[in-house]
Amino acid sequence: MADTDMPVQPRRTGLTIRQRRRLSRGAQYVVFVAVVALVAVTADWGRLQNQFAQPDIARQLFPDIITVALKNTVLYTLSGFVVGLVLGMVVALMRLSSVGPYRWLASVYIEIFRGLPALLIFIFVGTGVPLAFPSVQYPGGIYGKVAVALGLVSAAYMAETIRAGIQAVPKGQTEAARSLGFSPARTMVSIVLPQAFRIILPPLTNELVLLFKDSSLVLFLGVTLEQRELAKFGNDLASTTANSTPILVAGLCYLLVTIPLSLVVRRMESRARREIR
Repeated sequence: MADTDMPVQPRRTGLTIRQRRRLSRGAQYVVFVAVVALVAVTADWGRLQNQFAQPDIARQLFPDIITVALKNTVLYTLSGFVVGLVLGMVVALMRLSSVGPYRWLASVYIEIFRGLPALLIFIFVGTGVPLAFPSVQYPGGIYGKVAVALGLVSAAYMAETIRAGIQAVPKGQTEAARSLGFSPARTMVSIVLPQAFRIILPPLTNELVLLFKDSSLVLFLGVTLEQRELAKFGNDLASTTANSTPILVAGLCYLLVTIPLSLVVRRMESRARREIR
């Protein structure tokens, strides 16, 4: 019997998937290095240093930028966060209510205050409310105005976060509590909310970071020298000195707070993922 010729398999000459990935990654590194080198070569570092990094001007900002501006920024943020958390919890419970008007009112609130820019809310709180209700006085003066403005903005976002956390708690927890004779209110306060807040703690901390930055809108409410926050303080000093170093220092003060908070958020998120696994 004659031998039959076996077909010759063509030799593959293309790159493997792993090789293509390595080549793509290497190309991206090359592009990144090239862009950094281009920026480093073309930037006028002398002019940048003269405009943004004057040590003498930076030293003049201390200690007021810490004892006044940073302190006010933290106080504005915390007051707005507390108001937003309380109001957001109320709105979240209204969204989950079996009473139709409560759900509709909560939905309208969330859609309006998530859709409007925070700047408009500040103008409304600082100008619109006093015109409509002349007898209304904000407790704490400017601090009360900021707490209300930031609270109204953040409550809409916190409400949805809290609602999602409540719905993430297994229904078996509620059923077990009810079987033990817990009332619906006690079940929510003692069983559901503690577990929900454990779930939503990372996004709430992230909302705190966003509020810290939104506190810069306080300048639209009109503040005195002793009530200025970081952005207003840096802008005023930049205008006085005709130099942008105060703005850079104010930005670094923002990062001094936001970066540690962001690291805390990431650690909490990673811990939550490990617990889920």
